Amino acid sequence: MKLSGFSFARNADKLGYPIAESIASILPVCDEFVIAIGAGDAGDRTRDIVAAVGSSKVRIIDTVWTDRDTLKGAVYSQQTNIALSQCTGDWCFYLQADEVLHERYLDIVRTRCERLLGDGRVEGLLFSYKHFWGDYTHFQNSHGWYPYEIRIVRNNIGAQSFGDAQSFRRGEKKLRVALANAEMFHYGYVRHPRLMQRRNAEIETTYHGEAEARKMFGHRPAQFDFGPMEKLAVYKGTQPKVMEKRISEMDWKELLYNKGKSTGPRKSLKHRILTWIEKTFFGGRQVGGYKNYILLKDV
Repeated sequence: MKLSGFSFARNADKLGYPIAESIASILPVCDEFVIAIGAGDAGDRTRDIVAAVGSSKVRIIDTVWTDRDTLKGAVYSQQTNIALSQCTGDWCFYLQADEVLHERYLDIVRTRCERLLGDGRVEGLLFSYKHFWGDYTHFQNSHGWYPYEIRIVRNNIGAQSFGDAQSFRRGEKKLRVALANAEMFHYGYVRHPRLMQRRNAEIETTYHGEAEARKMFGHRPAQFDFGPMEKLAVYKGTQPKVMEKRISEMDWKELLYNKGKSTGPRKSLKHRILTWIEKTFFGGRQVGGYKNYILLKDV
């Protein structure tokens, strides 16, 4: 069995994405890792950072996001598919630049792929998610944060990234998936508040253009307000070893706890009620959440 890792990135250095750690986290179980790197802003070091991973398994595809204004958020899936198209493995293991797999899951994932290779019903593997928020201790488990997503797809069946690259489909059809029995650590909202605001503005630019982004962020503070951290769930387990250096360099802890009136993200009353119902009566399982997959329960 051959396992290909793949991803895409642009301005990862400028925006504080842990791209090197992300790649390194699954490299031990991958036979190759293909990444599409878009030409970034002046001074961006994303390509150098990826090259410095120092593995012959890593193959860089240089791209230019020429269709960014036309595709909007779909440019993310376009870049994902460029990398996916160059994968040669039986299975293709996708990571976004802010996702990291804990080393305790490496053998589990590899073994799972080997065991399911001959079962043609299984088109992908589904990972559970830990969405960290602000730092490496707090995480989001309220309504609306996706608890599962497809991160491994069977190669050469027509599976493609779609939309804003959160998941995969075969044309309009949802993939039939099995549980990977592994959890993905998502650090998309863990970075210095200044970088967090910059990242948000960059995403808004991709989705709606520079004019709309300037209109939205022109009068906002330079630093993102993460809101009331004390209300979040607390993670007490270990972090992936590849993240140890980055975690040791965290220098924004004192900026997370706003003692005044928070201007951070606010949830609607409906959202808060659904979250309370899910945690009180369903053990945290989301009610009526969007699922872009068909889960096979007998594998």
